[in-house]
Amino acid sequence: MAILVTPETKVLIQGITGAFGARHASLSLAYGTRVVAGVTPGKGGQLFENKIPIFDTVAEAVKQTGATASAVFVPPPFAADAILEGADAGLELVVAITEGIPVNDMVRVKRALQGRTTRLIGPNCPGIVTPGTGPQSSGGCRIGIAPGYIHRQGHVGVVSRSGTLTYEAVWQLTCRGVGQSTCVGIGGDPVNGTSHLDVVKLFMADPETHGIILIGEIGGAAEEEAAEWIARYGTKPVAGFIAGATAPPGRRMGHAGAIVSGGKGTAQAKIEAFRKAGIGVATTPSEMADTLLRMM
Repeated sequence: MAILVTPETKVLIQGITGAFGARHASLSLAYGTRVVAGVTPGKGGQLFENKIPIFDTVAEAVKQTGATASAVFVPPPFAADAILEGADAGLELVVAITEGIPVNDMVRVKRALQGRTTRLIGPNCPGIVTPGTGPQSSGGCRIGIAPGYIHRQGHVGVVSRSGTLTYEAVWQLTCRGVGQSTCVGIGGDPVNGTSHLDVVKLFMADPETHGIILIGEIGGAAEEEAAEWIARYGTKPVAGFIAGATAPPGRRMGHAGAIVSGGKGTAQAKIEAFRKAGIGVATTPSEMADTLLRMM
């Protein structure tokens, strides 16, 4: 089992004819992902790689192919509308890879998605991977930009704000012969869709996920909220790492959401919340997998 996506998930790519979207659509196809459609306004009727139909609208693509999830590779000025187009078409999952979407646009998206069934991952995220059983775990579902070959099918769930640290945790696990159920990069923007807590709850409810690596960073209170829930309701071992411990207060480090202000969102506060919740804390990125494996 897995969370959110499986090898059977039908995926469409919004922005499939752009250089970035085309590149990662090809990589997802090579991984074995069921990419069934692309969407680029004005290019409906064409084929991607001579086999994937391209549509002018998401609604038309969903109607013709039965797609339930999308990856958004649309430029920042238009990405918010692309997310909402996916929601209007009834997609179950929209994964927004685009970086640099204006905060005001995402506030509008967040408000518009309230009460809807569409789940948003991102923006500014690496996406989601559920590994398969083929060579290098191909045959699974890869939506986004994560390198498929580093994954291995198994029983550890990974959730992270950082794309690079997601890959690091996954590769550490794989090198130790430990596979993953699903790996979710939720992105580092201050206004996003799915949170750490949302993913942790899904992993806790998934019988095939036996342990969790939770990777956070300075800024915001999402990690503390997840830790508080884990302390009360957690039933599986969780290891965590917080990036940005040496960042000076008031200075944004990398992600738009990684900024400490008003004494809130510090690495130390998050680490203390993890320890209080019984989450194993890795003091360096190189210890993430080993910290969890000792707990398991």
